[in-house]
Amino acid sequence: MTHTEVRAHRLALPNEAATARLAAALAPMFLPGDVITLSGDLGAGKTSFARYAIRRLMGDPGMDVPSPTFSIMQVYDSPQGRIVHADLYRIADGAELEEIGWDEAGANAILLVEWPDRAGDNLSGQRLDLVFEIDPANPSGARHVTLNAHGNWPARIGRALEIAAFLETAGWGGARRQHLQGDASSRRYERLIDRGRSAILMDAPRRPDGPPIRDGKPYSRIAKLAEDVVPFAAIARGLKAEGFSAPDILAHDFRRGLLLVEDFGAQGVVVEGAHATERMETAVDLLAELHGRDLPRAIAVEDTVYSVPPYDLEALLIETELLLDWYLPHMGVTLAPEHRRRFLDLWMQVLTPVVEGPGTWTLRDYHSPNLMWLPEREGIRRIGLLDFQDTVIGHPAYDVVSLLQDARLDVPEGLEMALLTRYVKARRAKDPFFEPLAFAGAYAVLGAQRATKILGIFVRLANRDGKKNYLQHLPRLAQYLDRDLAHPALSELRNWYLAAVRPRR
Repeated sequence: MTHTEVRAHRLALPNEAATARLAAALAPMFLPGDVITLSGDLGAGKTSFARYAIRRLMGDPGMDVPSPTFSIMQVYDSPQGRIVHADLYRIADGAELEEIGWDEAGANAILLVEWPDRAGDNLSGQRLDLVFEIDPANPSGARHVTLNAHGNWPARIGRALEIAAFLETAGWGGARRQHLQGDASSRRYERLIDRGRSAILMDAPRRPDGPPIRDGKPYSRIAKLAEDVVPFAAIARGLKAEGFSAPDILAHDFRRGLLLVEDFGAQGVVVEGAHATERMETAVDLLAELHGRDLPRAIAVEDTVYSVPPYDLEALLIETELLLDWYLPHMGVTLAPEHRRRFLDLWMQVLTPVVEGPGTWTLRDYHSPNLMWLPEREGIRRIGLLDFQDTVIGHPAYDVVSLLQDARLDVPEGLEMALLTRYVKARRAKDPFFEPLAFAGAYAVLGAQRATKILGIFVRLANRDGKKNYLQHLPRLAQYLDRDLAHPALSELRNWYLAAVRPRR
């Protein structure tokens, strides 16, 4: 589909509630930079739609949203980004927009524009046009709306309607929907609130394969990343069967990549900007318990059996290359081909014994953003687990270092060592063959591998995806990397990093 093609959807809006439902379905798709134009005669429903959409974006169903007829523009700061609600009825032509600060207010904002024809050529062609009409057979309340979807909007409109139908079928069609801050992936989350109950919507359509980069395989397949929602559902079932607090799956549409899951609330293991010691201790205890069990390698889910993939040498190595491809160029470092080969050879040497060591479920994103605190439960069940769809069979040290070297928030070295000691003691108490020295070596190797990978991921998120806030975490990750590279098993790699990276930081 080219950028000049347009798809139209004509919908009946029999009453005001239907307009509210349409706004609730579409608003979650609005992103900074979007232009949503609202056309139609006076009283056709333009302002009503904008009001419901803004309330949805702001997460406040009772919010006062005045018409901007006289002010021309109203500006709001929502969890999804800045919103500009404009009514251009009193604008004679597009030239007047400069006088009211249109470009500055609308830069990287969600624009909801009534009477868009008055703007002339000042509106982007990549937009969603909604044309409202009064139903002559029932002028007191019924309306029709035609959605003209330009650019990438046809797919987004289709997705919004799929989600609305999914929620209606699941019995959550009338729920209030709140945007939730997502993770670093393309997945999107909402909290649904309805009649004293709540749930979390996970919107995760199947990811198309990227370009092949090695042996005909894309990065996601080499790195063993989940490509649909089935792994989440399978691992959730497996964790619950073992007595851990994974969320219940309330409804699902695997084909479309939609899950409705139990809401664990907003309490995490971080309190007032610092890791809460008791909660972190419980999170460590959970890992010690999980890693001491004989866990299944395959889990039945619906009419299929999901096999947990191995965190093999190929996956671990491709992740380290993110530092070469993203972080080093960001730091102004250009590597000669022989230095790149040396980097991979050294990593292969230190990772091989780790891969050949003990294997267990590695949840892979076991860190503070994905650990919820459930005080009403007991013991390790007080930790609610999220974001485990990329679980693999790997060395148990990986999740321990993920927790204790938090990429987004400092973990004081003293707390890290105390919690690591707690984990080792718990493992030793249940398994006389557990080897603390070998585990400490694997902890340092996988800590360095993880920091190496995330340095590349965070630069990629900033430079490719425009998520510049991730750059603030680079110094912390570099500090963790220095700490891990101090282990004797990594001495040659440490020399490589010192020569290639540090002089240009």
